[in-house]
Amino acid sequence: MPPPAPGAGGAPVADRWASLPGDLVRLVASRVLAGDLLDYVRFRAVCTGWRSGAACPRGRGVADPRFHPRRWMMLPEGHGLHPGHPDLRGYIRFLNLDTGALVRAQLPLLSDHCAIDSVDGLLLLLREEDNAVRLLHPFTGDIAELPPLANLLPQLAPLLYNCPVPQRIRRLAGIVSASASFGSEAITVMLALHEVHHVAFATTLDQQWTLSSWKYQLGCPPPVSFQGKLYMACYVLYSTVFEIFQIDPPVKDGMGSDYVLHPPKLIATVPEGNLIMPINLVECDSEILLLGHKDFYMSQIVVFKLADLVLQWCIPITSIGGNTLFISERSLSVASKALPTPMGDNVICFEPTEHCLVQYHLISGTWSPPTDNCSIYGPAPGPRSLIHLIYNCCIRIRWNSGLVFGRTLKGWFGEV
Repeated sequence: MPPPAPGAGGAPVADRWASLPGDLVRLVASRVLAGDLLDYVRFRAVCTGWRSGAACPRGRGVADPRFHPRRWMMLPEGHGLHPGHPDLRGYIRFLNLDTGALVRAQLPLLSDHCAIDSVDGLLLLLREEDNAVRLLHPFTGDIAELPPLANLLPQLAPLLYNCPVPQRIRRLAGIVSASASFGSEAITVMLALHEVHHVAFATTLDQQWTLSSWKYQLGCPPPVSFQGKLYMACYVLYSTVFEIFQIDPPVKDGMGSDYVLHPPKLIATVPEGNLIMPINLVECDSEILLLGHKDFYMSQIVVFKLADLVLQWCIPITSIGGNTLFISERSLSVASKALPTPMGDNVICFEPTEHCLVQYHLISGTWSPPTDNCSIYGPAPGPRSLIHLIYNCCIRIRWNSGLVFGRTLKGWFGEV
């Protein structure tokens, strides 16, 4: 029997929604949370009944992966307004890579910290004053403390000999690929330090970082974080064979309480003749994709699913679910509806000979510019295209510096 209508002996509609049984509120809340954290926050704001029936993310935003803002990315401002710049008054913009929604969050911690990477939407911060490392949830303000990076310097001094001592931490943190796994007792973070090709790890219970006894291969792109692990694509010398490696989180050595970080393990191989350099890994729709150029003229981009390669199925795909892949030192997948113009199944990358961004359409195999020229040329460029802002997120040193990829009279990567 349907509920009685208002005015016919029944309660107002709003009251009936507010009086939903607690188990039903929790069920709906879990479904909302599976989509997006901020939708969940809005759900809890509807009424006191819903608020009390759904767990509060504050206080557990970092430790509990359910509350991670996975598809939110800190968006650069441009004009030299780096995160923490006084003119921003502590506010930072974040873009949802699935919906295109923009929000501002006040993060006073960035006044003396620098964001060096993003893990599941959490910001990995470094404070140069004391080399403190922290994981910050941008929407709840929760923080997880990690050891300072300083204890790594004595071990890495031979690899940083050409860098002045005061600048070594900054150099070390220039390109960092971070992954995190979340246990009931502690959070474990791995840092792939691309400057020295070592991996360091620590937990929130440790006093110092532990450096891997091994190095990963020189010449390969920075590793990619996915579900608490690191993945990297490496070439086999003097061939066009590529190998995909996986780095698992550290495990106890079996003889005590010490943790051991095992070397990368080979999980897939791309046979000769399927790819040439450059190659990139990117997470897209909860999968890892491998992409690169098909020929030495770089006229065609091919994409493979890592899951297929693990099964020895070396078959390229032409559809990536309507997403657009932004490829650089760090690669991102962005849903079509998050972009200003309809774009789907595209790859956007930097074309070095023409010194510009280009896009490749996987289905048609055609190249085109991703934006018009009016917003990127001239001594007084117009408003930054969202394409340029997102591409900036793929270059860590630009992402956290307040500089936006674009063409000025000074050339590409000018301060605009």
